[in-house]
Amino acid sequence: MLHYAIPFLYLICFGGLTYYVLQIIKSGAETYNKAYTEETARQFADIFLFIPHQRIVELAWSAAVAAFMLFFLAAGSFATATGFIKGMLGGLLAAAVMLNLPRWYLALLKHRRLEQFNEQLVDALMTMSNALRSGSSITQAFEHIARQNQPPVSQEFNLFLQETRLGVRFEDALANLNRRINSDDLALMIRAIEIARQTGGNLTEVFDKISSVIRERIKIQKRISALTSQGRLQGIVVGLMPVVLAAAMFILDPKMIVSFFMSPAGIAVAIAALLLEIAGALMIRKIINIDI
Repeated sequence: MLHYAIPFLYLICFGGLTYYVLQIIKSGAETYNKAYTEETARQFADIFLFIPHQRIVELAWSAAVAAFMLFFLAAGSFATATGFIKGMLGGLLAAAVMLNLPRWYLALLKHRRLEQFNEQLVDALMTMSNALRSGSSITQAFEHIARQNQPPVSQEFNLFLQETRLGVRFEDALANLNRRINSDDLALMIRAIEIARQTGGNLTEVFDKISSVIRERIKIQKRISALTSQGRLQGIVVGLMPVVLAAAMFILDPKMIVSFFMSPAGIAVAIAALLLEIAGALMIRKIINIDI
């Protein structure tokens, strides 16, 4: 009986551990589906990309499973325990990256949309200035922008007008517009409108000056971006070089790299290299990011 009892106890322990791990994975997946993807779907809607929450979940998990299988088959194997662990770690890391991909893609889209909005805002301010000169009200000037301009300016201004028509106060609608876009140029325009509505003033001249300031700032930003492009490329190359070298050495001699990272000295060197990489990336970012 003792001969069968020990394997049976091992089986019970392994089953309990597996059940506990599966419950943790299930809880994490439910939290991801509710908090992460719902918030991401709402932010996609803020930039007028109406993607259902369930579709984001399906795409993210499909990409995560595909990345896990691909990296597991490429880096691991079922032949040895080391190969299995290596494949699991590589697959889980790739799956985690894929699960965060919607948020990273959203950040990229929002950045590009903000740049496009700021460029279109220059012409929008000139249009509003001309409309005010012709005797139109500030609301009618916004209507000119919504009709004549291209997205995203026309979309955001049209949504602003819809809010005012539904009974939202003019100041609150402006605040909502500023919150959605989060643009310094738009905030400057909104503050000018609020001051003019409270104290009076010539908004046409203010809009002309703001548009000229924004135009010059965009020119300077593009020039700075061109001058610092070499520094950004150098930072990317230098930052990826240790990772590429470690991957190449792992392909050439896996046992040497595994033994190196399993030793205390290897772990210390890896941690030191990681800290230096982070410090170097932060320093390069500080140098090339010039705020205007």
